[in-house]
Amino acid sequence: MLSRIELQKQEERILAPYAMKSQDSRGRLYPEDEHQYRSLFQRDRDRIIHSTAFRRLEYKTQVFVNHEGDYYRTRLTHTIEVAQIARSIARCLKLNEDLTEAIALAHDLGHTPFGHSGEEALQKLMKEEGGFEHNWQGLRVVDKLERRNPDFRGLNLSWEVREGIIKHATSYDKPPPSEFEPDKKPTLEAQVVNLADEIAYNNHDLDDGLTAQLITEEGLKKVRLWEETYRKIRKAFPRSDKERRKYQTIRFLINLQVTDLITETERRLKRLKVQSEEEVRNAPYSLVSFSPQMKERDQELKNFLLENLYQHYRVVRMGEKARRFIGELFHIYLTQPVQLPPDTQKKLKEESPARVVCDYIAGMTDRFALDEYNKLFQPYKRV
Repeated sequence: MLSRIELQKQEERILAPYAMKSQDSRGRLYPEDEHQYRSLFQRDRDRIIHSTAFRRLEYKTQVFVNHEGDYYRTRLTHTIEVAQIARSIARCLKLNEDLTEAIALAHDLGHTPFGHSGEEALQKLMKEEGGFEHNWQGLRVVDKLERRNPDFRGLNLSWEVREGIIKHATSYDKPPPSEFEPDKKPTLEAQVVNLADEIAYNNHDLDDGLTAQLITEEGLKKVRLWEETYRKIRKAFPRSDKERRKYQTIRFLINLQVTDLITETERRLKRLKVQSEEEVRNAPYSLVSFSPQMKERDQELKNFLLENLYQHYRVVRMGEKARRFIGELFHIYLTQPVQLPPDTQKKLKEESPARVVCDYIAGMTDRFALDEYNKLFQPYKRV
């Protein structure tokens, strides 16, 4: 029988000295008895999976709005892909897979409906009310908005998972609160999730963009990372059809980037002679990284996707519609809070009206937001 104590001993034997061990955690906001068979981070993972916010990711936009087709990634399928890539990397580097998986599964819990368009709308609407940013909202979700335990608010996750959420690296980042040591690096497990997220969305956006015919293989010829890999695939599988070549190219691209990341991270760890989790936190730069050559090629791919997919007129049109939907929903809820559900109205006694409305909208799925919009603004839609 593998008890929690045995799991902790196994971590000491197997994991690298710079990995985060569950028995060394800074613990939870509210003390709880340990579980007999599950480690601290395993319980965190399970709480995230069973949360309302996690289930709602199934109907939240990645790039394509949910009703555009069953093939395209949603926030949930993206999250699962990130967790799979992150665990593979963590295993090779002898890091804590349970902590890595928990952070990966939680990293997008604060995202709005309609992807980054929804976030941009709420950022603008909340500018005078403390702002909005999806990492901060993710922490708010797990610390406050999820209400599953009679003794405390939130999921009562460990300090390390919460730190991984708030320090998830994006271009929208704000400095984390002082509780999470903003001048220090997060665990290697959190750093792995940052790069696994990037690998996942670059490659699945390629897949979805090609399937939707918003980008083409002809256009991708100027992207070295794609073209060099695609040429090898055509040579290796000369009789393969176009669809299979696409899948194989993306599969090899993911493997190429993961392998490069592992190699470069090991090189950095050896160069700085890192031997503890504290040395990871005090390192002068992030230790989990692509090589300089891969960074350059990865940036070429990002630039291509920005110009040709994310700024494609169909994606832009949907984004603009989403901003209008959210803006109008926000305005009517704020000016007429009696139109909010009773449970949400009760929160007006605890928070500012704008923050309550923001939380309510941020938690919506795409289809729920569209349905609410129709109920509020279409005269023949039943309410």
